[in-house]
Amino acid sequence: MNAMELGLRVRLICDGPGGWLPRVNAGLRAHGLLADDGADAGPAPARPATLLLFDDLSPQVLNAVEETSRQGRDRTLAVATSRRALGDGGVWSLLRRGASDAFAWDDVDDPMAQVAARLERWNRIDALIETPAVHNHLIGTSPAWLACLRQIVELSAFSDGPVLLLGESGTGKELLARLVHALDPRPDRRDLVVLDCTTVVPELSGSEFFGHERGAFTGAAAARDGAFALADGGTLFLDEVGELPLTLQAQLLRVVQERTYKRVGSNAWQRTNFRLICATHRDLRQDVAAGRFRADFYHRIASRICHLPPLRARGGDILPLAEHFLHAGKAGSACPGFDRAVARFLIDRAYPGNVRELRQLVDRIADRHVGPGRITPGDVPEDEWASLAEAPAEAQPGMDITPPSAVTFDEAIVQALQSGCNLREIARQATETAIRLALASENGNLQRAAKRLGVTDRALQMRRAQRAD
Repeated sequence: MNAMELGLRVRLICDGPGGWLPRVNAGLRAHGLLADDGADAGPAPARPATLLLFDDLSPQVLNAVEETSRQGRDRTLAVATSRRALGDGGVWSLLRRGASDAFAWDDVDDPMAQVAARLERWNRIDALIETPAVHNHLIGTSPAWLACLRQIVELSAFSDGPVLLLGESGTGKELLARLVHALDPRPDRRDLVVLDCTTVVPELSGSEFFGHERGAFTGAAAARDGAFALADGGTLFLDEVGELPLTLQAQLLRVVQERTYKRVGSNAWQRTNFRLICATHRDLRQDVAAGRFRADFYHRIASRICHLPPLRARGGDILPLAEHFLHAGKAGSACPGFDRAVARFLIDRAYPGNVRELRQLVDRIADRHVGPGRITPGDVPEDEWASLAEAPAEAQPGMDITPPSAVTFDEAIVQALQSGCNLREIARQATETAIRLALASENGNLQRAAKRLGVTDRALQMRRAQRAD
């Protein structure tokens, strides 16, 4: 597979001796990759990869990782020219700054083969994320959501072990379980079987999971397949697995590990082969420590764990999700979207129920909307008004783009653009926000705030006077 087939473009940033550049370029070409040292190497892919080569883990290198990775949106592979350059803990500093991976050149036998293998794997993962099966149903590009998607796509397409999905209610655990099944590479893959553990009646749990023979108990008029038989050759999804009682967890241990079981009322062992996916909103580690969940069962289902971010950690995804739900509902394509005030309301509102609650809210708003125009404040149900704080007069007619703690600056700008702000409004609000934060950080001291902002005291005074007017 060559670089054109990969759709891959690699930028090389070398902070070390100049002699490294020709050597690395030659290695990249030998492995079918294109190195970009500043020259035009053709169109870049949607998410370009960066190879960052350095000989000293300096602040400049860490800043370069932040810049090229864009908080983890794009792939950055940081390679130290020597083990010494990484030092103690240097790898983790690079990963925290946004690098997808990092290693030392002299720690591996064939560094360029390692580079090529990682870039090819990342490219295949991102290509799967861009397919309609993922892109059209799992909406969002925030760093937290993109990291989650990349992890689940890699687990789905390149492994076959159990997957445990952890996340608050409404974060999309069942959607990701269905994605794991859809991306399963088995050519003869069969069905996805979903079992909600909160609905399992203890007295009938054996039949639900293992099936039963005719006459096995009162009311068993015919033989019945359980979840393990139905999932044979496919995928078994145990939703809210944390609700299973301890006695039932003990019964499931053998089948989860050995893939053998007996029907209720039978002495014959049955075999089954399925991929297991479990999901829960509970902290299973804490439950194990408290004796509410079996440790041996936990370790059997949790060999691969994916944490789903809550919606509050995906601020930049709120409007794209709301637009998706709006156009997928009764409004269809007839409604062009939300006006600025409603978009601001959707972004600012809290969602304890996460994405599920956002969808329900959009459906309620759409039910009240009539006509071909945008969704307007009158379409927002009255019971939602209590959550609205009065906007300060100075913030009108623009919008405050101060990003909440879980939202990056890029996401704040995206929110502003999606809410209808133009460049002038964004620039004004960014300036006012910077002034406000600088003054707050300096306890109102005008001179220190002006120094931090890189302006004169007089310029800051004039800016504040214009704002007051």
